[in-house]
Amino acid sequence: MKFISWNIDSLNAALTSDSPRAQLSQAVLTHLASLDADVIALQETKLSAKGPTKKHLEILAERFPGYAIAWRSSVEPARKGYAGTMFLYKEDLTVTIETPEIGAPSTMDSEGRIITLEFDNFYLTQVYTPNAGDGLKRLAERQIWDEKYRDYLLALDAKKPVIATGDYNVAHFEIDLAHPNNNRNSPGFTDEERQGFTNLLSAGFTDTFRHVHGQVPNVYSWWAQRSKTSKINNAGWRIDYFITSERIADKISASEMIDSGARQDHTPILLEIDL
Repeated sequence: MKFISWNIDSLNAALTSDSPRAQLSQAVLTHLASLDADVIALQETKLSAKGPTKKHLEILAERFPGYAIAWRSSVEPARKGYAGTMFLYKEDLTVTIETPEIGAPSTMDSEGRIITLEFDNFYLTQVYTPNAGDGLKRLAERQIWDEKYRDYLLALDAKKPVIATGDYNVAHFEIDLAHPNNNRNSPGFTDEERQGFTNLLSAGFTDTFRHVHGQVPNVYSWWAQRSKTSKINNAGWRIDYFITSERIADKISASEMIDSGARQDHTPILLEIDL
């Protein structure tokens, strides 16, 4: 099976805007459609609490014919038009859709951050992990999130193998970002966040990219938009992952970044696995 994951940073902008950035996003969507994945996971959709509009659904049906949609948006008391996740999955797949709450702090459980698809013999779950925030003001809550999320994956894993993907908002090791020494106290590279990801993998999960590629350097999934040269100079971070239960890691055939051309911010990632 083939899975794709992408932090799209506003589904509405990608689908309906005509800005130069939106045109780059639309080119990525065209490429993703050509890859004929079984499931596409999208994070940071930023849709309203009512989800995709009729226009959004029409455009998605045109771009991705033969796919069904599962979505989850931020709802009160959380911020409007914030976070959010979506799955596009082939209509012939038999799945059960779950929108779990994990006991996260603050409004995190209301921010539309997790959707899970249950298949006959495995779970596919996606996450948009909360950012620790400017000045690390949300770091303590992020640490609780990491614990609750790990517990959630372990509960799934106790039933059947798990494939988990999404924007985890952490570069795990120094090799996972271009300038580790300059980012020791930056959101996404604090000792606490890195330890949280270590704890997740140590609980019985595999970082599929490292499993396939080992310690290959200079491969990233995100480049800051605020720096016009971040992608040209490959000054990026690897913060988007596919992870799997350790017991199915031997079934992985590919775990890659998908080229998003000149578009900065996140690039899509791909997993191929024999299930």
